[in-house]
Amino acid sequence: MSPEIVTILALVVIFAIATFLPINMGALAFVAAFVVGTLSVGLTTDDIIGGFPAGLVLTLIGVTYLFAIAQNNGTVDLLVRGAVKLVGGHVAAIPWVMFFVTAVLTAIGALSPAAVAIIAPIALTFAARHGISPLLMGMMVIHGAQGGGFSPISVYGVTVNTIVDNEGLPSSPLAVFLGALFFNIAIALVLFFVLGGRKLIGRKVAAEPIPHSEHAHGTLVRGHGAAPGPGVGGDDDEHIHPDRPEPVRFEQVLTLIGLAVVAVLALVFDLDIGFVAITVAVVLALFSAQQHKGAVTQISWSTILLIAGVLTFVSVLEAAGTIDYVGDAVIGLGVPLLIALLLAYIGGVVSAFASSTAIIGVAILLAVPFLEAGQISAVGVVVALSVASTIVDVSPFSTNGALVLANAQDVDRDRFYKQILAYAAIVVAVGPLLSWLVFVVPGWL
Repeated sequence: MSPEIVTILALVVIFAIATFLPINMGALAFVAAFVVGTLSVGLTTDDIIGGFPAGLVLTLIGVTYLFAIAQNNGTVDLLVRGAVKLVGGHVAAIPWVMFFVTAVLTAIGALSPAAVAIIAPIALTFAARHGISPLLMGMMVIHGAQGGGFSPISVYGVTVNTIVDNEGLPSSPLAVFLGALFFNIAIALVLFFVLGGRKLIGRKVAAEPIPHSEHAHGTLVRGHGAAPGPGVGGDDDEHIHPDRPEPVRFEQVLTLIGLAVVAVLALVFDLDIGFVAITVAVVLALFSAQQHKGAVTQISWSTILLIAGVLTFVSVLEAAGTIDYVGDAVIGLGVPLLIALLLAYIGGVVSAFASSTAIIGVAILLAVPFLEAGQISAVGVVVALSVASTIVDVSPFSTNGALVLANAQDVDRDRFYKQILAYAAIVVAVGPLLSWLVFVVPGWL
């Protein structure tokens, strides 16, 4: 049996076992990478270890460590109150604020994972505080990042437009940008109403600060849809003192400066966000070592194992030539419209596990031979492939999905993982088809 087939079967087995047994899929993937890589693909252990996503692992460790410190010293609470004030307390507006803030960051040149790493912890903490679906909030952040990610000065945009220009294909940077933006806005709109956004309309929150010793009483919620509970409509109301705001402490100011430093160094100076985040986290810990001694245990180690294992196995897939094998089989069909659809699915499925930037390039390059024939709109196909290869970054195996999973607050981690995985499966199954219908079929007709 060829190595390509063996790796595909191994991937199916990994998913099957992890679905029915409570075994971390990352651990299974490490075993598969070792067994299949050495016995079938002919790789050495050094080759396999070379596929270990060290950069992503460092990013997850650094970001979750930093925001554990920010959570522990009340800085995240401070930011949440600021977000509430920004929209006048309208809960329904918060997911959209997070969507567009993240979109702006990626549109001006931020890497998608860097933008999500900065916004997701704040967004998900707000979701936990005010009864917003964490799945809704997390996916709004990711779709925002992907919506702004194809501006002419963004990483994705520059990648796509450079490849198109180098291959001499018709190009339209604005069409690529706006196509991705409005496609993600449409998805976000559907998500908003399907995942409970309608119930948020009319709700207002007053994020009055609570004395530190009584944080367990929560935040007062008022308006249509507000559920009674601690601190709402009961005896606990006496604990809320809107006229006695909690003062901003020095360590919170220092943490805010640290978060700003992370944003500037990662987004403006393009420094590695993992190294920057863990450096800032350590500096903050030095100022209050005793308070933050437990922050390391709050790093999402199970998520890191999951992501690292799966992506290491993906590197074995690439070394085995599995991706090229599938791509060549698709090109051999010879029907442009069908080829465009299958390439969209290849881009979507592979990108759910691997680098979106790399997959976009591969998908477009595979499409060049039939696009040069002029039988189908090159711009439409490029937009469709770009969208299909990035909207699946909601997958918990992608950097963005992993960041959302790692930063979720007050959730059953396994249940939330399955929710993200289920949504990702829907996106992988339907997203490429929709992008094909919207951007490719009209050009064919």
